[in-house]
Amino acid sequence: MKGCILDNRSFDRDDIDSRSLIDQLDQWKVYGSSRNEEVDNKIADCEVVITNKVRINRATIERAEKLRLVMLAATGTDNVDLEACKERGITVCNARQYSNPAVVQHTFTLMLSLMTNVISYQRDVKQGKWSKSDIFCLLDYPIMEMEGKTIGIIGYGNLGSAVAKVAEAFGMVVKICQRPNSKPVDGRLALTRLVEISDVISIHCPLTPDTHHLISTEQFSLMKQNAILINTARGAIVDVSALAHALRNRQISGAGIDVLDQEPPGPDYPLLSDDIPNLLLTPHNAWATFESRQRLVQQLAENLSGWLQGSPRNVVF
Repeated sequence: MKGCILDNRSFDRDDIDSRSLIDQLDQWKVYGSSRNEEVDNKIADCEVVITNKVRINRATIERAEKLRLVMLAATGTDNVDLEACKERGITVCNARQYSNPAVVQHTFTLMLSLMTNVISYQRDVKQGKWSKSDIFCLLDYPIMEMEGKTIGIIGYGNLGSAVAKVAEAFGMVVKICQRPNSKPVDGRLALTRLVEISDVISIHCPLTPDTHHLISTEQFSLMKQNAILINTARGAIVDVSALAHALRNRQISGAGIDVLDQEPPGPDYPLLSDDIPNLLLTPHNAWATFESRQRLVQQLAENLSGWLQGSPRNVVF
């Protein structure tokens, strides 16, 4: 049996032990990355395919006569035509909760960096401004404490609840958003109310038709002027043009963004402009600690083992 990994470099930089996965099949074709137009040829003779973000569309699935298992090296499934796989009887498995500690850690890295203005202060120190100061410290940018601040969490699954636990340890007041287009639930706030009262808004929900551009012009207009937005979920949940406008016009204090609706972004992408203040942009690597990537490969190994034994794990449908 032959397997193919389409974008191995997206989770393994020659630092991951993948023997538990590789040893299960007779032969593997391992590609560091793949363009969408290359997929047909690369998987034509394979029963098992692993992809992180490379697209596997209906036409490819219909032509891949030997394909029996698609394993996603991620939780999201939007890059695979699930309906086409179902019609062909192809099993699709994803990876789950492997990166929770890393994403929680990164969420607070962004939050703390913005609330303490540490990057601006570090820049000023390197530029010699501290050495030239007439007092013992620099106080040119606002510094906020987390204790007593309200954090509004959008998406209260495993990640959102883990963020809430850490926020409470910092002394923050946790508020949880009601699911879009759902009936009111005790203890949860409508989005409009949540964004009005929150000092920090942290997004941890999936991207669905209901959450596409969930945070846009209307929501930014309701936020506190000192509010901070954190998005480590999916890029299209936030309207990036509206975010750029809100930051330029000081409607909110800052934003920490790890995910975009176009990845990698083109050089003219709205959030790459030099004139956007207080934007901390990281390249979709909140999940990517060594430990998370090792757990990911271990899950892939377990998913493959389960499928080979007739008891597939993490089946998407």
